[in-house]
Amino acid sequence: MALSLKNKWVLITGASGGFGAAAARAFGAQGARLLLGARRTDRLEKVAAEARTAGSPEAQVHVLDVSKTASVETFMAWAKEIIGGQNKLHVLINNAGGAHGQDPVAEGKDADWETMMQTNVLGVLRVTRAALPLLPHDDGASIINIGSNAGHAAYEGAAAYCAAKAGELQITRVLRFELNGTGIRVSTVDPGLVKTDFSLVRFKGDAERAEKVYAGINPLVAEDIAEILVWVASRPPHVNIDEILVKPVDQAAMHKIYRRS
Repeated sequence: MALSLKNKWVLITGASGGFGAAAARAFGAQGARLLLGARRTDRLEKVAAEARTAGSPEAQVHVLDVSKTASVETFMAWAKEIIGGQNKLHVLINNAGGAHGQDPVAEGKDADWETMMQTNVLGVLRVTRAALPLLPHDDGASIINIGSNAGHAAYEGAAAYCAAKAGELQITRVLRFELNGTGIRVSTVDPGLVKTDFSLVRFKGDAERAEKVYAGINPLVAEDIAEILVWVASRPPHVNIDEILVKPVDQAAMHKIYRRS
């Protein structure tokens, strides 16, 4: 039997847009209570309002930069106060991350590399470390990390991003070993081509270049991933969904994409 998420506390990082915002609305529609973090608090407030409209009885927001330990610790202290102490957080979704640039290694920029490692790898570690005391044992609690097909298959111009998402995948697998016996579930959801602001961020605002990524295909959308996240979190407490690879039907592999004329 599916686990009810009604009135359960769900924490989502990177909740100001893309997968995070869609997840907030989807979990809100299940009646979950939300803790939303991101750097763009103006957008967070809008997402929280949408989640409440969808059905969430409570959606709280706080600034969060997962690349800064102090920011993560401040956010988690706030979260603990909101939910009323330890063992009250039911779902942690490590969503903050993304790609920056698509240069070959020979032309790569330190700022892009460091941002990808800080958010996709160290951010997941920081947030998880800080959130673990809030997760109850043997109660169906879940840690769900957002990975990527790039963590499984390499492609040109993405050395740091592929490395970062492979790191996220291995962190997830290690956590599953380390938390074995606690009853805390650990999962990763790894999408292929999804049309969000991902490419716009990667190409630093170049909308024309970003649009070409999805030209001629029917890509996934953020709501597809959000629906999967809700499904993973609502499995019966004894069920752990280890890893989900999800791609649009037009994408058979990283380099095999069918584009309509």
